[in-house]
Amino acid sequence: MVYTYLRKARYYETDQMGVVHHANYIHWMEEARIEMMNEMGFGYKAVEENGIVSPVVSLTIDYKNSVQYDDMVEVRVSVKRYTGVSMIISYEMFDRNTQKICATAESKHGFIMGGKIVSVKRELPELDEAIREYIEG
Repeated sequence: MVYTYLRKARYYETDQMGVVHHANYIHWMEEARIEMMNEMGFGYKAVEENGIVSPVVSLTIDYKNSVQYDDMVEVRVSVKRYTGVSMIISYEMFDRNTQKICATAESKHGFIMGGKIVSVKRELPELDEAIREYIEG
């Protein structure tokens, strides 16, 4: 399942050329991921209240077309791979008006409880089930 997050590019996110600075895409990814988790019924706050944290282990972004101030960006988010102890989230960012792809990205996350890697399936089976519904394909 794909979750779609809409985000308007703000003026303060642009550089001197009027183009959204590359670092802002990472913020948009995090916003989209958090909203997807909320949609699943397991926002980060709820997961953390259950003692699990999910740090970013790695991140890759390929920039395709620039985003300008006031452009509406559509961020399509899905779970590319999930093992129970880690997951890779896929992001595709499009200009909402032109449907031009702006960037593609992936973030890898682990699951930790009390400083140790844990299995979400064992520790929080409801979250495990929710994540599996968002796996691509």
